[in-house]
Formats: sequence, C-alpha cells, structure tokens
Amino acid sequence: MSWVCAISNEVPEHPCVSPVSNQVFERRLIEKYIAENGTDPMNGQPLSEEQLVDIKVSHPIRPKAPSATSIPAILKSLQDEWDAVMLHSFTLRQQLQTTRQELSHALYQHDAALQSHRSTHQRALATLKPQAGLVAPQAVPASQPTAAGAGGEPMEISEQVGMTPEIIQKLQDKATILTTERKKRGKTVPEELVRAEDLSKYRQVASHAGLHSASVPGILALDLCPSDTNKVLTGGADKNVVVFDKNEEQIVATLKGHTKKVTSVIYHPSQSVVFSASPDTTIRVWSVTGGNCVQVVRAHEAGVTGLSLHATGDYLLSSSEDQYWAFSDIQTGRVLTKVTDESAGCALTCAQFHPDGLIFGTGTADSQIKIWDLKERTNVANFPGHSGPVTSIAFSENGYYLATSAQDSSLKLWDLRKLKNFKTITLDNNYEVKSLMFDQSGTYLAVGGSDIRVYICKQWSEVLNFTDHTGLVTGVAFGENAKFLTSAGMDRSLKFYSL
Repeated sequence: MSWVCAISNEVPEHPCVSPVSNQVFERRLIEKYIAENGTDPMNGQPLSEEQLVDIKVSHPIRPKAPSATSIPAILKSLQDEWDAVMLHSFTLRQQLQTTRQELSHALYQHDAALQSHRSTHQRALATLKPQAGLVAPQAVPASQPTAAGAGGEPMEISEQVGMTPEIIQKLQDKATILTTERKKRGKTVPEELVRAEDLSKYRQVASHAGLHSASVPGILALDLCPSDTNKVLTGGADKNVVVFDKNEEQIVATLKGHTKKVTSVIYHPSQSVVFSASPDTTIRVWSVTGGNCVQVVRAHEAGVTGLSLHATGDYLLSSSEDQYWAFSDIQTGRVLTKVTDESAGCALTCAQFHPDGLIFGTGTADSQIKIWDLKERTNVANFPGHSGPVTSIAFSENGYYLATSAQDSSLKLWDLRKLKNFKTITLDNNYEVKSLMFDQSGTYLAVGGSDIRVYICKQWSEVLNFTDHTGLVTGVAFGENAKFLTSAGMDRSLKFYSL
C-alpha cells in the first residue's frame, strides 16, 4: 500500500498522519510547516509535532551521513531545496484559494449594490405608470431608437441649499395624490372635450399684433393659465413679459426687467403669479396684480433655456446653456439643488416635468433626451434617435407618452412604460419644430414651428393645419377642453383658433 504526502504529492519516506485532518504527510515537511505556522495545513486547526502519528512502513537502509563534498551531500541539498519549494508551492495554493473566495465575496457584494442602485432608478421610473412598474431599459438593435439605460452615470452636484427630507416628502405626497386622481379618471375622455371632427373645422378667429414692440419683433414664448385658459402669457424679443386677457382682448400687464429677450414663460395655476426666463441668466417671478418683479432666481451662469413648474406650484425646474439643471424654491428664490451630467458636457436646451413631478426630462444641444429622478438627482434613462439640438419636449397628461422634437424635421413619440420610441412623424424637409403641447386631457398634440399642426393621440393622425402666421411659430397652447387653440410667433402676433 502506498501513501502520498498531502503537501508534496510524493510518496513519503517517513509518513505520518495528522489526527486533526487525517491526512498523510512527509514528516520533515509537516514538521517544518508546524514550526512556521503551528496549524494543520489542510484545515488550519492547531497542530503540534507531538500529535503526529508515524505510519510504520519498511524503509530502505539509509547511507551514512555524507560529507560536504560528496555526491550524497549534493543530493541532500537538492532534497532540501525541493522540500522548500514544495512548502512554498503549497502555501501559494492556499493563498490562491483564499483570494478566490475573497474575490467571489466582493463580486457578490458589488452585484448586490448594483441591484439596489438599479432598483432605486426603477422605482423612480415606476411613477410613470399608475398601476404597475416600468420595464427596465433593455438592449435592442441599434437600428431601432430606444431608451438607453443610464443608471448611475456620474453627476456633479454643486453645493446648494439641498433637498431636505421635508421637501422630498412633499414631492412624494403630491405625486401620490396626482396618481390617485389619474387612476380615478382612468381612460375616460372628458365629456366637454371638443371632438376631433369639430376640431378639424377650427379657423382663425382673432389675431393680436400689438402685445410686443415692433422695433424688436417676435414673440418667443407662450403659456396659458391652467385654471383659466383665457389668461394668456407671452415673452418677447423686446425683453418684456405680457399678460393678455382673451375675453377682454386687452393687455392686463406688461412686465419689464429682463436685460435680454424672454425665451420661457409660465403662468401659475392658482396664484396671480407668472415666471419668465431669459438668456440674461435670470429667472424672474412676477406679480400680475402688482405688475412688478417679486423675486429673481439666479440659478445659472449662462442663458436659461427651459422652465417648468412643479405640480406643487412651489418649485421651478430650469435648464441652461451652462449644462446644469436647477431646482429652485419660488418663495425664497433659493436654489435647492443644481446638477450636471459630467459625462455629457453639453448645453441643455429645454426642460419639462412629468405630470407627477418625481421625474422630468431635459433636451440637450447634442440631440439627447434625458430622463431624471428628481429625488435622487440622477439620470435614469436616455432617449437617443434625434439629430441636432432638441427644441421641445412634452409629457402627455396620463404620463404614458413623451413627445420630442429637434432640428431634424421630425417628431418622435416615446412610450414611457416600455422606454421605447414607438412612432416617428417625419415632417417636410427643413421643417422647424419650436413648440409641442398636449391638451389637458392628453387627447391632442399641437405642434408649432414652420406652421401649426394638431394630431390626435393614439392614431397620431393630423386633424388640423394652420399657415396663418407669416413667421416661425414659437408657441402653441390649448384652451380648456380644447375649446380653442392659440399660437404666437416671430411675426409678433398672438392668434386664436376655434369654431
């Protein structure tokens, strides 16, 4: 019967067995190992030389002790070297096994951390769909534009006031209320909503050209008060913000203070307050009744390109050529957080809140649409497919669809539940899109640019086309229940369309 040493994998000359691991060893090797480590090399348990049990085998007659110059002395020297190599090799094998186990454990922890990070992003995107979570971004063929997951991209967050737990809770509570209201409404269309066949009969019924200065012509921004769509707000190349009453057909207020043209305006839904943004780097909060500026928000170091009011009515989202988006408190004028996508290094061209307010979209000068989680301040998805700077983005009221446009004469529709481009409307060659707007029910989509077009959602068929403006159309908006449509353009006119 032959024995094999567990250290050298050779037949031992003086075999012994360890009672701790029941393994056979060459005695001189195991004694050296015990002298260095004091443990059994197989299981790491304490072991002493006294515990070793010799195995009786017949031994060949050993020669007398060799002299230092004899061949046997050289052989013994080689034997000692071999023993040392065997011990070192065994130690290395043990270290390799330990390293493998540690690496495996570290990879498992890293994977678990990534899963947790991904879950956070998916929870943010889940707010897009009232009744179920969203499908996470999936890899698809490059020929089909779709959402590219961007979870965990490095972001640079400047030192700001910060998103306190109270603010985050306030945002979450509002989103919960809005989602509940949307579920109650379901898919039913308001009975008062104008039908498509009636909408197709709309014609221009009024045009007003005296709102802004003729010396620097052009209306660059348009908005209606959500709670009273007869109140119209415009921003002009003449640096002024104008509030107009549709029913009275007269200017309510002309608000002056910007030092450059006004490119974005918003009407507060429940207060007599309006907001404006300009390439002069400022965002201004105006009192309509007082006719004065009550707050100046200095969130950016370059021109402000986009503005969106949060559903709470207390916070503003802004985008800028300085590559940052900012979230600001309209009461204090303080910037709560300001974030840039450091990996992109590109100016932002527009910004828009999702109806529930927990996520929002931004457009970039390099044709990207990015979806952001407001609470986590992270980029959770990207929508590639356009070419040229993004000019406008709009979320539908039900939160399912996102409409986008860029300087590529096309209109893209995205399903936020599948994070996928499901429809591309190719417009005329060199067609410019400057404004996109869904009506309050999410049934119609208006497009303003080289002309005005209205599409009915789901079918995405064109039901209206107006060419009344003599210049580029910069803003379109629906009245309550789509009872009228309004537009503004570079020809300095504000127009209304209805039956």
